Amino acid sequence: MRKLTTFGFFLVLMLLAACSNEAGASQPEAEQEEPQEATETEEADVVTEEKDVEETFENVYPLTGEPTNDSVDHRVLSVMVNNHTKARPQSGLSQADVVYEVLAEGQITRFLALFHSNIPDEIGPVRSARPYYFELANGFDAVYTYHGASAAINEKVAASGIDYLDGAGYDNNGWLFKRDSERAAPHNSFLLSGGIDQALAEQGYEAEREVPALPFSEDVSPAGTEAGNVKVTYYDREIVSYDYDADSEQYLRSSDGAPTMDRTNGERIALDNVFIVRTEHNVIDSAGRRSVDLTSGGDAYLLQKGTMQEVQWKNVDGRILPYKDGEALSFAPGQTWVNIIQESSTVEVLNEGGQ
Repeated sequence: MRKLTTFGFFLVLMLLAACSNEAGASQPEAEQEEPQEATETEEADVVTEEKDVEETFENVYPLTGEPTNDSVDHRVLSVMVNNHTKARPQSGLSQADVVYEVLAEGQITRFLALFHSNIPDEIGPVRSARPYYFELANGFDAVYTYHGASAAINEKVAASGIDYLDGAGYDNNGWLFKRDSERAAPHNSFLLSGGIDQALAEQGYEAEREVPALPFSEDVSPAGTEAGNVKVTYYDREIVSYDYDADSEQYLRSSDGAPTMDRTNGERIALDNVFIVRTEHNVIDSAGRRSVDLTSGGDAYLLQKGTMQEVQWKNVDGRILPYKDGEALSFAPGQTWVNIIQESSTVEVLNEGGQ
């Protein structure tokens, strides 16, 4: 009886101890909070890592250096755009990747606008061909689009081997060219880009072509003169100016004191690069037509991020590019305007700093 009692006593103690251990093991709150906190931290780390992942792109537009997931193997479209005062404001220039501005006859410049990353529905007014413009277009293997020319110049265009579309053969046909009733000829012929594919097919031209890229860098840090406002004087009646906007880091273009606007979308022309190239011009006939040296190289100015650098230009595979002390320079990603000026033209920095 004593042995049973003692055994019973120890049995009770063991049961109480077991219950005590179970009770201690059954307090989940404090112990289970720690793994929950660790899980939340891990989830937060995953979210943070996802936010830090940069978006990737399949391609880069060759004439702007900007990334895209769109295809970039289509042809460059180049268009002769009128810059007579009666042709302003022009349509489509705000979407051009590169624009060349060169003197035509007299004291008036004309534009060769290159379109690749964006091709607006309507471009113009479109004007006649000149040899140095299609020479520039040929450097990009572009489709050269113009409206009319003398028989001699048309023969030069054809002999150059460049693919071209002459608006004189499509005048006001409604699907490639149209005449604007609000303006008088020759300032009223506009290219309709929706008809380009049909025109290329009819002419047997390729619609796709690999386009070699211009030199671009995200880390452009120009070393030069602070230039908030720059004036380029071709002649007294042809003055171009650029005002730097520090917020956008772009130069805003004006012609003869008036902002250069796009008629189609109301946007002002804003540029990431302005490249001013000085070269020899010669008047070659009584009509004032010119020859322009695009091969010899020479002095130039490069405007980027509120700074003007004195540089040189070289023709590399038909393209005019900036160099400094023999080293190639890069353009900032975005749109570029190239002013090709004669020896007597002036370039002035009117004030330092930007808007």
